[in-house]
Amino acid sequence: MRESSRVGLLVAITAASVGVIYGYDMSNIAGALLFITNEFDLSTRQQELVTTAVVIGEIAGAIGGGWLANAIGRKKSMVLVAAAYAAFALLSALSVSVPMLLVARLLLGLTIGVSVVVVPVFVAESAPAKVRGSLLVAYQVATVVGIIIGYLGAYFLAETQSWRWMLGLAAVPAVVTMVLLLRMPDTARWYMLKGRVAEARRTLLQVEPSADVDAELAEIKRALTDESGGVIREMLRRPYLRATIFVVGLGFFIQITGINAIVYYSPRLFEAMGFEGNFSLLVLPALVQVAALIAVFVSLVMVDRVGRRPILLGGIGMMVAANILLIGVFVVGSDFGGALTALGFFGVLLFTVGFTFGFGALVWVYAGESFPSRLRSMGSSAMLTSDLVANAIVAAFFLTMLNSLGGAGTFAVFGILALLSMVFVYRFAPETKGRQLEDIRHFWENNGTWPNDSDDVLAGDRA
Repeated sequence: MRESSRVGLLVAITAASVGVIYGYDMSNIAGALLFITNEFDLSTRQQELVTTAVVIGEIAGAIGGGWLANAIGRKKSMVLVAAAYAAFALLSALSVSVPMLLVARLLLGLTIGVSVVVVPVFVAESAPAKVRGSLLVAYQVATVVGIIIGYLGAYFLAETQSWRWMLGLAAVPAVVTMVLLLRMPDTARWYMLKGRVAEARRTLLQVEPSADVDAELAEIKRALTDESGGVIREMLRRPYLRATIFVVGLGFFIQITGINAIVYYSPRLFEAMGFEGNFSLLVLPALVQVAALIAVFVSLVMVDRVGRRPILLGGIGMMVAANILLIGVFVVGSDFGGALTALGFFGVLLFTVGFTFGFGALVWVYAGESFPSRLRSMGSSAMLTSDLVANAIVAAFFLTMLNSLGGAGTFAVFGILALLSMVFVYRFAPETKGRQLEDIRHFWENNGTWPNDSDDVLAGDRA
């Protein structure tokens, strides 16, 4: 068991290190943009374009990420991602013009897009069932840590307006990640997909020495045989059409409800609520993320005990409440005077905590669990591509919305979208707590219910 714990911990650390990269990139541009705008004299539309360039690259990376993970393996894909990310982070820091910066950030996004597809698959296929949910949530923990580091790094460099250092320092965690990844085996399921049975056996023995390895390999082989055929065709026909609709819809709602508007544009949002100075514009967003980090730790502890659905629905409920509060703040803000900033800060905090507790934590769980092994990387790719399309929409238009609709109108839109997402989750999300990965397909095969399991109906496992 000690060997199993050691390998499981290594899986968690590896996933976490990749998450730090993703989170750091999301927040460091928020700080750097304050000073890039002055140096390159950017308009509002150009600021949105600089932010959106990464997301457009992420979409391309997510589309190809599933294919890459199947072709060269989960591990090699992540090593390639880490190396490329370090190079493109340095290219961003050395940019001397807006076009050069846009190209560098587009390429940076390409590597991130691959990582957000491959990491959940890698962790889901490596982790024992009893802790799989926790290890997948650990990726979100690391992402939030990366966001905090990005904001704080921007604050400490703000006095000298050193935006190049803000962007370039992202290469450091990427190099550390690459070193960690080189020590990892690939997953047993990928080895079996490629017919490398001996390596699959060795990997299973490393992760769970006490498991019945022959039975596990037989189950994986049987699942791969059952899932033979065209991947795209399988995802678009029964029984997996329902799963495809679920993951694509969930991915879209996760981002269209507005979380990255807050992450990317916190300084601008806080300015609109009356905050001033580098501390208020960069450290307060970091404090919001500290609260979010606590929320995701709570989610991590609960996900394999309480289940996926209660956590997801509870988090969305908090987001709905936060939107209502923020609408009220912007409607009557002028009458509240100084209290506007305090209430606005609390609204942003509640929104972020709700997102991180629910959507933020569970996206990686469902991305890694929803499809059987042969479809898993492509299913994860479809989900996260949808997620990133919504992310691009928000990144491209949030500042314009804020300027044209005002704060109240903007958060009214997000509030309506949050309510729609709650209905969608209640209708379609399965409860996968404690299920073996290869068993989850039975939910879709049984028209969105668990066969011969009335308890799941009570838990809401119907679609």
